[in-house]
Amino acid sequence: MNNFQVLAHRGLVSEFVPENTLKAFADALHAGADVIETDIQCTKDGVPIIFHDDDLIRLAGIPKKISESTWKEISVIDIGFGKRIPSLEKALADFPTARFNLDIKTKMAEAPVAEVVNRLQAQRRVLISSFNDLRSKRTCNLVKGGVRTSAGSWRVLGLWLSSALGATPLFSLLSHGVDALQIPVSKFGLRFDSKRFIHKALANKLEVHFWTINDVAQVRKLKALGATGVVTDNCDIVIAALKK
Repeated sequence: MNNFQVLAHRGLVSEFVPENTLKAFADALHAGADVIETDIQCTKDGVPIIFHDDDLIRLAGIPKKISESTWKEISVIDIGFGKRIPSLEKALADFPTARFNLDIKTKMAEAPVAEVVNRLQAQRRVLISSFNDLRSKRTCNLVKGGVRTSAGSWRVLGLWLSSALGATPLFSLLSHGVDALQIPVSKFGLRFDSKRFIHKALANKLEVHFWTINDVAQVRKLKALGATGVVTDNCDIVIAALKK
């Protein structure tokens, strides 16, 4: 697939497999996903867990914040069909060769995530991301030996503006210190899927991943424009289509 990456958004979710569970990850990897794209929250007692929301209402029907719950309390919650919320350590340990894209959701999670990555020596198979540039930077600074990261929202906006204005030196400056752009096709009327913007990013050795792309035709279009990956809910369908 010419190094085009398929990132499985919260794993491969299906009727009986909830998002961000070990089963969802196993199914995504079995389907051929290149990367597991997932989310990190942190419990009251400092355990980084695989979970998107900041509370338990949507998936467990429990009106309680993750940050107010202990790992012991979280670990026994059934979020559907007997599936549990995994810790980051468990996910990395159970899939020792898999690559993970970790979206750090809170400041509380920064140091605990770095501690787990360091202890499991998972630096080379992890990419740290966040909409907040400072959050991802603080996390990366705590990881020994360095780790890959993607640009936050304000940096992406700066890159888009510098590209639109033809400010190549500014684009290069803003590209420093990050390895990837993980972006929507459009936001607030701005188009991030222009050939000019994508090629400017590639020229600065940035990977370009679009989210969340579930239509195969759109995946093909983005790939033809030069994108290096997509985050998708349908990794199995996308992978099968790209092989044809």
